[in-house]
Amino acid sequence: MARVILLAAALARSATALRPAVPRMASRQRPAPLRMAFTPGVDKTDEKVTIVGASGYIGKAVVRECVRRGYDTTAVTRPQSSLTFDGATTARAESENLNDITQCFKDAQTQVVICCLASRSGTEADSLKVDYEASVNCLKAAQACGARHFVLLSAFCVAKPDLGFQVAKLKTEAALKNQDQVTWTSVRPTAFFKSLSGQVEIVRGGGPFVYFDLGGGRSATCNPISEADLAMAIVDCVADPSRSSNGGEPIWNVGGPDAGVSMKRQGELIADAIAAVDGGERKEPWLLPVPIGVFDGIVGAIKWVYDLTGADSVRDAWELGKIGRYYAVEDMLTTADAERYGAMSLREHYENVAKNGQEYDPYTTVFAKNPLIK
Repeated sequence: MARVILLAAALARSATALRPAVPRMASRQRPAPLRMAFTPGVDKTDEKVTIVGASGYIGKAVVRECVRRGYDTTAVTRPQSSLTFDGATTARAESENLNDITQCFKDAQTQVVICCLASRSGTEADSLKVDYEASVNCLKAAQACGARHFVLLSAFCVAKPDLGFQVAKLKTEAALKNQDQVTWTSVRPTAFFKSLSGQVEIVRGGGPFVYFDLGGGRSATCNPISEADLAMAIVDCVADPSRSSNGGEPIWNVGGPDAGVSMKRQGELIADAIAAVDGGERKEPWLLPVPIGVFDGIVGAIKWVYDLTGADSVRDAWELGKIGRYYAVEDMLTTADAERYGAMSLREHYENVAKNGQEYDPYTTVFAKNPLIK
């Protein structure tokens, strides 16, 4: 049953709209060494930047972007990790241990923190542990080492908080708002390209592209953003005064350059990309709509089992089911020009995947083939 829910969640990554209000500005902030005319993707400060969650999908891209931009960069991974980064100092620390992460920040002489921590499972307990408690530890560590600015990787969907991880992210944002020692920015991306790539191999093999039908020919719509473009947007927040809590708009809803791509249209784009890469005649994709009521039935059944047993494992499966349904019905779509960023379209990403394959990650691409398995 858990695998069914994971498959459904992977299909449903398209997600939610609603614009949050701009929070109040912190009352006591130090002036930042920023230029008034800011050039996205180019400008930087001369500060030392520390990235937490550097081994994650977006964290790796942020480290690369910081190095490209010319920052003195420290990438923090867990103690058991062997990952290293070209051009960056690698540090090992446990963000769930306040003393450990504080000492790590002090050793790196941290002036700016970029927090890319995120629960991998999405369960309520794990989200509280990672998206809130460990993230707030990073804030406290930033304060303790005298850092100037804190950038949080949040999520667009927190504007409509029906899920545990959304509540945890909002609690971290609240902790940022309710302090005035460190300026801050919260970046809320719509959807990741990787989350929408799990069916490329299926379609290429002649299988169906499965999507959720909301009725009336409608399916959830999003304008996702590539990891490179999102990393560039996140690193912009270090130096861009318009994104700072010190007089700017610190909550940034951000999506990619696409006008909006429905789940059904994603299947068509995959077929276009495969034809462009293979050089043959385009084959009409097998688009298989699944009524959203099927998802409702699955989630309802798991809830019934949880009410009956009270088992933690069933509760986790229920939470995963709710996550999948949420993304199946909610749009993740930014409409304002200031909320669209980057240059890479979803179609271009699909062409890249069709040509070069993709790194396997069961948390975001359940349907993708592991390139290491022949």
